[in-house]
Amino acid sequence: MSFQEPDAPVIAPVGRAASAALIRSRRTRRFLEGPIGPTLARLAAPNAIAMFVQAAMSISEAYFAGRMGVTALAGLALVFPLVMLTQALSAGAMGGAISSAIARALGAENTERASGLVVVAWILAVAIACLSAVLMALFGRGIFTLLGNEGDAMRAALAYAAIFFPGCVSLWMCHSTLSVIRGTGNMFTPALMLVLVSAGSIPLSGAFGLGWGPFPALGIAGLALGMVLAYGIGAIAALAYVLTGRAGLSLREGPIRPSPALFADILRVGLSASFNSALTILTIVMMVGIVARFGEAALAGYGLGARLEFLMIPIVFGIGAAMTSMVGANIGAGKRDRGLAIAWTGSFAAATIIGAIGLLLAFMPDLWLRIFLDPAQAEPLAVGRAYFRTVAPFYFFFGLGLALYFASQGAGRMMWPVVGSICRILLAIGGVWAFVNLTDLGVRGVFIAIAIGMLAYGVVIAMAVRVSRWK
Repeated sequence: MSFQEPDAPVIAPVGRAASAALIRSRRTRRFLEGPIGPTLARLAAPNAIAMFVQAAMSISEAYFAGRMGVTALAGLALVFPLVMLTQALSAGAMGGAISSAIARALGAENTERASGLVVVAWILAVAIACLSAVLMALFGRGIFTLLGNEGDAMRAALAYAAIFFPGCVSLWMCHSTLSVIRGTGNMFTPALMLVLVSAGSIPLSGAFGLGWGPFPALGIAGLALGMVLAYGIGAIAALAYVLTGRAGLSLREGPIRPSPALFADILRVGLSASFNSALTILTIVMMVGIVARFGEAALAGYGLGARLEFLMIPIVFGIGAAMTSMVGANIGAGKRDRGLAIAWTGSFAAATIIGAIGLLLAFMPDLWLRIFLDPAQAEPLAVGRAYFRTVAPFYFFFGLGLALYFASQGAGRMMWPVVGSICRILLAIGGVWAFVNLTDLGVRGVFIAIAIGMLAYGVVIAMAVRVSRWK
């Protein structure tokens, strides 16, 4: 199967690399000169489709876990924030830093630097994946214990983690390589590959988890195995695309030496972005730990609400990835005002989409909850409904802050998104302490604190970008 963009000409194999480089140059020129709205929409459309398919993958995983029982759902709720942290770091934080660095290099017409950044991106992906696997092996049980669960739910979470984290190098290599391709302005190919990966993960996870046909029923561990295998296939396809020159970057013209400056270019943005993502995930992890103290049924109900909150991240990523590359190219070319215009256009579009989803579920939470829960599971349903009615109306601000985070990655200015995340976690934790200890609101008090944190997150980042203008 070919992953060539629809508007690309038919290319003879001999001239494929040179023609790909020309197409890549034309994409960069569109970033710098094309009308903002239509260009952004064209770039974001394939990403958005891919993210919706990824959302379907996540929904199917929760559905399969639901067929295994409340304990499996509770275990998935415990491990899911750490899985999403891996996704957020590989695709959004470090992935966005990779796209941004390559886009800025191409905006400055430095193709040699862009090629060097590709190799650096792969080195970082393997190193971080190995580090995360080691850390989880050493501290996984302690993390789940801190979250307040030492029973069957923790054992389910550990079974999932035992497969996912040793295999997460497949996610890191897949997302890092797709980020390289996005940095060249090609959004179609990464989107298509993610669609195929996500579509393949669903039947693989179901087969290994529930034992379809000749496959063994591995339970919750099988869900992780299906995802890891699908991303491994995607990583191989993405690597082949780049190494054969189809991304428009040549890695064969001479020896590429990964210099400290190239590592610094990615890590300067990537570490700040990773810290920001970690704060976002930490906020939800801490809420999971607090809700776990209200019982397994409450944890299962909140876990379904938190899962949708996590799914807002890949939905915003659909627009955010396009903004990262567009803003990066314009910043590299010295067009700051145009970069800001791109940021505001895309961020308000993303916030509007996320806000509309939130309002819908605030009024009709069972549209989501009944996918996973039966009417007889009254307590998890009640907790899930309370979550959506309290938190979902504030999804607009979460979407606004998150989209500006992606735009700020493109600009290489990550201070204010980090400040926004710090404000969010401090207000959420402080609010939880106050509402749980000083009122009789119970778990609903936790949800009110989450909503306050979301509001602060969006408002702080938006005001900071408007005032500072990334200077």
